Amino acid sequence: MKAILCRQYGPPESLTLEDLPSLVPGPKQVVIAVRAAGVNFPDTLIIQGKYQFKPDMPFSPGGEVAGVIRAVGTEVTGLHVGDRVLAPLGWGGYAEEAIAEAWRVLPIPPDMDFATASAFVLTYGTSHHALKDRAQLRPGETVLVLGAAGGVGLAAIEIAKAMGARVIAAASSDEKLAVCAEHGADELIQYERDDLRERLKQITQGRGVDVVYDPVGGAYSEAVLRSTAWNGRFLVVGFAAGDIPSIPLNLPLLKGCAIVGVFWGAFARNEPARNAQNMDELLAWFQQGKVRPHICARYPLEQAADAMKAIASRAAKGKVVITMAGASS
Repeated sequence: MKAILCRQYGPPESLTLEDLPSLVPGPKQVVIAVRAAGVNFPDTLIIQGKYQFKPDMPFSPGGEVAGVIRAVGTEVTGLHVGDRVLAPLGWGGYAEEAIAEAWRVLPIPPDMDFATASAFVLTYGTSHHALKDRAQLRPGETVLVLGAAGGVGLAAIEIAKAMGARVIAAASSDEKLAVCAEHGADELIQYERDDLRERLKQITQGRGVDVVYDPVGGAYSEAVLRSTAWNGRFLVVGFAAGDIPSIPLNLPLLKGCAIVGVFWGAFARNEPARNAQNMDELLAWFQQGKVRPHICARYPLEQAADAMKAIASRAAKGKVVITMAGASS
């Protein structure tokens, strides 16, 4: 089978496409014949040694896949060869075959194709956990989403709307904001043109926002923290801008707000039952048409470096997917 491998830390162009032996599952694992792999910002970090996990070399990046089970470990129950499944992996997904722990594997709904399935788990799992479990979002509250045209951003817009919130989307271009509006955003801020804090005052009539969803970090984080309402929640989701901001701790004191960390991967490992309930709710929302990944680009496996560059440059609107033969079924 073919796989994209990282043999030394570096940029996407340092990755190699190689032929490897077929995989064999451990007792509690399955082997998935990959039909599509989602491309996510952590994939660009893990190949540079900048992510919190550092797999042994060589490894394949790729944190989520969708495909068909090819082999099942001896202790696995409830999963069978031929099942259509999706799975979050951490890494190992940019390949024609991937190993997954059986507890991570979920069936793909009949009306979901492989590409959509591969773009679902990480972004929607993260945003759902952030808004439901960490922010405890309530109907009628106002949510500000930074980097709103990215994968987690669009997922956050849809999930917040499904939970009954008013959503303000902030992005860096009118083209990106148009996509946000298509996915349900009520108000739009082009933060490279608009005065972010002033627009938030106008939109909220000076009250501030109840929840900030921030996967970007960088220069805007402190400004939007200053724009939270009393009892607001500032969700720390990631740092796509590259800079981890230093926040003055007098701000949450004065604002009466909370700074809340969001690490969906750790939540899924530590609270698998609650995570399973969340995934059931998300898949039900998909079948009801409330959430649907926006795939802006698809690349074949041999162009995985280009797919990662699209994510790293923040040029993507929604999700980028690597597809194999048969991904449309």
